[in-house]
Amino acid sequence: MKTQTLKSVFCIALLTILSIVLVSFTKSKGEIKETIVNKTTRHTLHKSIDVNGLNIFYREAGDTSKPTILLLHGYPTSSHMFRNLITDLSVRYHVLAPDYPGFGKSDQPTIKEFEYTFDNMSTIIEGFLEKKNVKKYSIYLMDYGAPIGFRIAAKYPKRIESLIVQNGNAYDEGLKDFWIPIKKYWNDYTVENGKSLEGFHSPDGLKWQYTHGVQDVEKISPDNWHIDLQHLTRPENNEIQLAMFYDYRTNVPLYPEWQQYFKDHQPPTLIVWGKNDYIFPADGAYPYKRDLKNLDFHLLDTGHFALEEKGDEIANYILKFLKKNNIK
Repeated sequence: MKTQTLKSVFCIALLTILSIVLVSFTKSKGEIKETIVNKTTRHTLHKSIDVNGLNIFYREAGDTSKPTILLLHGYPTSSHMFRNLITDLSVRYHVLAPDYPGFGKSDQPTIKEFEYTFDNMSTIIEGFLEKKNVKKYSIYLMDYGAPIGFRIAAKYPKRIESLIVQNGNAYDEGLKDFWIPIKKYWNDYTVENGKSLEGFHSPDGLKWQYTHGVQDVEKISPDNWHIDLQHLTRPENNEIQLAMFYDYRTNVPLYPEWQQYFKDHQPPTLIVWGKNDYIFPADGAYPYKRDLKNLDFHLLDTGHFALEEKGDEIANYILKFLKKNNIK
């Protein structure tokens, strides 16, 4: 009888110790556990929506009751560039990533039907947000996403909760050597000058954009440029890309307006910039410090498509930045 009692006491003590250890472990690993659980339950949905008569493809994930993060992609890619970041952010946020007309899986109206300009692209994104009934949001601005997003932010400053800038330009200092042939095209709009730019969206040109300036080329999946080629090789898409190159000139005169928006409204801003980028070098990142007071600034040892090599690091910076600014 005494032996049984001792065994019972021992079992109870052992269970108590295990419970304490388990609770302690759960608390210490709570954030990791939450991330793992949510990653297995939060699926990215692949949808389409009619915006101004165009079928716009987009990726969506996360709880719609949470703050929204709008991810705006660059040239020559699509929302595919955010495939991993969407999963990382949707643990705590509602995430939207649309494809622009002529990019990714969205409609590609002909040049006669649709004027491929940054003004029109921003109008489409405005319409997309309206259709999704999104009133407040943070914006991730990368490459082409910067002039599209800054147009919207300057127009509707009260809707913007924060800015996340990744190799997206708003200053003259950011237009360096890469832009010399493009500026020539702006100043002398000829077929010959346009022809010299077509190499940027050739297979070799695409590969260069993804791999130049990275630390380890073997980490960069060739799926990236092969997927981009699916829309870049559609009939008339070459002409669409040249039209966007030419229209980029309209962004430069707006830089002072966007800088004034920064000064006047002081949106919380995170800079996560691939410092080895030849297209938008770090020279374009530093000037944000002049105009923004609430600024987190990080230069990363990688290239133009920083998410491909530094995605986990960028996701962590974003989550910490948003939490610090009470966007949760």
